[in-house]
Amino acid sequence: MNEELNALNAQFEPMLEQIKELFFEFGIKNLNMDDISRKLGISKKTLYRYVKSKEDLIAKLFEYEEIKGNAYTKENENLNVNAIEKLFKASLMVYEEMKRFNPMIMFELRKYYEQLFNEFHNRKLVQISQSMQVNLKQGIEEGLYRSDVNIEAVVTLFINYLIEIHSSDICKTVNISFDDLFSLMFENHIRAISTPAGVAFFEARKKEVLESIKNNNQ
Repeated sequence: MNEELNALNAQFEPMLEQIKELFFEFGIKNLNMDDISRKLGISKKTLYRYVKSKEDLIAKLFEYEEIKGNAYTKENENLNVNAIEKLFKASLMVYEEMKRFNPMIMFELRKYYEQLFNEFHNRKLVQISQSMQVNLKQGIEEGLYRSDVNIEAVVTLFINYLIEIHSSDICKTVNISFDDLFSLMFENHIRAISTPAGVAFFEARKKEVLESIKNNNQ
């Protein structure tokens, strides 16, 4: 995917994908190193060639996810499409990530690996912030976003919305699905920052994008 990702051990990379799926299925607390090695079909001794401990394994997973996320962001930013189209693609990726990291996984990471999680979480927020700033500047230059948009304020608000809908019980409180809430948040964001030309482009692509969100949940 990029030089950093290719630098990871070629044999360990597929294991990280498998281990991530195991955590999503069984939770983090419920799996020890014996369980993980057994489900991978390898000896624990082999697993310990790649990681020193379960905490080290979590750190490696965070590193792996961060490298993949940065690679996707760079790839998306280099696409020859307008800012709203890039925002569509980036938002779908964020949506998929948020759907996978259910509240139980988040709870366990915060409780048992608080420092590792907070460091990863903060780096992720910085990456999202930087990517959004680039996107907003492109959209303004293209005449799709309003020129009077306060970039820092918009980024801060959007990130806070992301954190809030993912970490709270708001969906249960207002009886709305996560998919519908995310779609509404995204649409409100686009309409708030767009020029008439931007809104027109959004309307032309809205149905397809919202259908993509629904299909990803099936």
